[in-house]
Amino acid sequence: MSVVIVTGSAGLIGSESVRFFCQQGFNVVGIDNNMREQFFGKEASTEWNHERLLEDYQDQYIHYSIDIRDHEAIAEVFNTYGKDIQLIIHTAAQPSHDWAARDPYTDFTVNANGTLVLLENTRQVCPDAVFIFCSTNKVYGDTPNYLPLIEQELRWEIEETHPYVQGIDETMSIDQSKHSLFGASKVSSDILVQEYGRYFNMKTACFRGGCLTGASHSGAELHGFLSYLMKCTMTGKPYQIYGYKGKQVRDNIHSYDLVNAFYHFYKSPRIAEVYNIGGSRFSNCSMLEAIKICEEIATKKLDWSYVETNRSGDHIWWISNIRKFKNHYPDWNLKYDVQDILQEIFTHNTTRWI
Repeated sequence: MSVVIVTGSAGLIGSESVRFFCQQGFNVVGIDNNMREQFFGKEASTEWNHERLLEDYQDQYIHYSIDIRDHEAIAEVFNTYGKDIQLIIHTAAQPSHDWAARDPYTDFTVNANGTLVLLENTRQVCPDAVFIFCSTNKVYGDTPNYLPLIEQELRWEIEETHPYVQGIDETMSIDQSKHSLFGASKVSSDILVQEYGRYFNMKTACFRGGCLTGASHSGAELHGFLSYLMKCTMTGKPYQIYGYKGKQVRDNIHSYDLVNAFYHFYKSPRIAEVYNIGGSRFSNCSMLEAIKICEEIATKKLDWSYVETNRSGDHIWWISNIRKFKNHYPDWNLKYDVQDILQEIFTHNTTRWI
């Protein structure tokens, strides 16, 4: 029996991982206690996704509603499956800048301590398993905001002669920058994952994602950019843009494309790798550009307003350079661009949101 453990299994990347690996013939053990509802309110609950997974994969999917910080409970899960565990995909997190500032202790213990619990159980029980961590581009703090950016009509862009014109790569420093407390807790977990790889010779990888998105996202105001934007467009709920004239740029990677990257790494793992991963130049947009696409797809105007003050530590321009991962895994390719992603979010959520 080959077992994959997925934390945050009812969330966006977690549920995509469950589906992907069940379809590949694995038995999947999901760990998710729906803390997203505690973080962002009832509208962000992942319970609907959890129930759908149990319904679709009842013969392959086993769910544990436990906290990743609970060492004894996590140890019991690991010891139940032992050396059958081939892969751990760790997506569970507190994912919001703003929420972290309200409760730094919970943010840090979920993101850092929870990761340590999972790594140590992997080392003790199944050290040959592959450990994949869903990190974030926020480990770079606000360093990207000091790049030479040019204001265009609908977006900020980088100078065409700059080394990062195809996106920011892994050489950017994570030091001497303002990360937000969320970014700091994710840096801690990112470094832990690398260190367990190097120190204990474990097959670990940090995937530093930009905006991760897809139809299964329980988007909320504080987290889930494209999902929440489309939801507001469809339902008429007011939407606020925070700073940078609404021209801030994000690359967006569909959850399937990211999990497919996980699969490629699993099939040919390496030690303590770090990858910037995102939509790259293939799939990116500014806030204003995303609003325009949402309005075209939904055939409705978004009720949006502008707040001059940007979120602390927020990026003005982020596009991931995915060359390193592509060089290591040349058979992997991005499938979904921004238009595809927003169309899917609209189509799949019409009955839930309208």
